This record gives sequence, C-alpha cells and structure tokens, in this order.
Amino acid sequence: MTQIFRGLALAAGLLLAPLASADTLLLERTQARPSSEMPARGQSMGQVHARFGTPQERLDPRGGQNRRWPTINRWVYPAFTVYFEQQRVIDVVANQASADEAGPRPPIR
Repeated sequence: MTQIFRGLALAAGLLLAPLASADTLLLERTQARPSSEMPARGQSMGQVHARFGTPQERLDPRGGQNRRWPTINRWVYPAFTVYFEQQRVIDVVANQASADEAGPRPPIR
C-alpha cells in the first residue's frame, strides 16, 4: 500500500514539476533591483535625463485638454517607463523583460 502512495506521490511530483519552474514574475525582478536604478517620484525631467540619458522613446502626451486634467508625458527606457505630470515624475513602471515574464502590458501608444 505504501508503494502505491509513493508511486502516486512521484507521479504527482513529475506532473507538477513544470509548474514549479513557472514564469518569472516582474514583481520578483523589481524587488531584487535597488530603487536607485530607477527615477524617484518628484524628480524633474531634467534630472531624469541627466541621470538616465535620452529615453528610447518619448510617447505622445495624454490628457491636458482642459484645466481639469493635467498633461501626462511618458518616457520609455529599456528597463522602465517614467510618467511625468507637467515636469515632475509621478510614477515609474518596470517594463516586461521577456515574453516569459508575467507583468504589465506594454504602454498604450
């Protein structure tokens, strides 16, 4: 009887082994990275440019049609996307590194 249970346990382990090597989570990668490698909230566009260089892409501004909604600018770097309200960083989002990594969708263009 114990051999049956051992056999079932071994079979279950072999079936679940691929699940154990599941996708890398974006959260795990970003927690391992020091926060100094990304812009800090409140930094100016000039400070971000001076520290991280020219972005790969500057996406079209969003919002700003009236005084109620501020203009949001987005700069895309290889590892992260920076969101600016007017001239200040309001958020930084890590980019998905590969198709195997579970994380946010690419920015809306």
